[in-house]
Amino acid sequence: MMSQFEPNVKSNERERIIFETIKDNPDLHHNRLIALLVPKYMAKTTFEKARDSLIEKEILFVKKKGNMKFYLPTPNYKEKSQQRLEQNTNKAFHDIKLKIKNLNVSFPHKDVDEKILIGTMFLKSLLQTDTGFTILDSIKNPNKTLYRDEHLMIQQMISQLFKIIKKDDDYELIFPTIVSYHQVNVPHFEPEN
Repeated sequence: MMSQFEPNVKSNERERIIFETIKDNPDLHHNRLIALLVPKYMAKTTFEKARDSLIEKEILFVKKKGNMKFYLPTPNYKEKSQQRLEQNTNKAFHDIKLKIKNLNVSFPHKDVDEKILIGTMFLKSLLQTDTGFTILDSIKNPNKTLYRDEHLMIQQMISQLFKIIKKDDDYELIFPTIVSYHQVNVPHFEPEN
């Protein structure tokens, strides 16, 4: 069974086919690219979605010559992707820091379903942000934790979130659901037979 956090293999394969074709044929304009890939590898709407995804991720960019569109690999993609990861991780970190301050006051006044949604989304955001800092640590210096303070603060915010949930009147309904949702984020040990 595929979890929601596993990459979509078909989508990745289509993006790879488009990227590889563009990289190998930088002089192909939009219509010629479609003629090469559709319907041999994918439908036209699938091509458009995969192409748009590559542009949105800034893996490709569009260059216009006259009335023709050309797709090219983004120069300095490695540096740009690291910068984007760093910006997004920092923004998420500061955003969740602000939001969690108000959680003590607002959480008890929500209904059970809202509490489950809020708890689940906060935990998901905290774990994703911590993962972002871990990846940045690995890229920048794998022998040193550069984001030690941020990791510690995320750990403290997770603790704070669980304290808020545990003292809530609906704890017995909320906690198991949140923990169940996040089972995909924790390691599973399956002994070999």
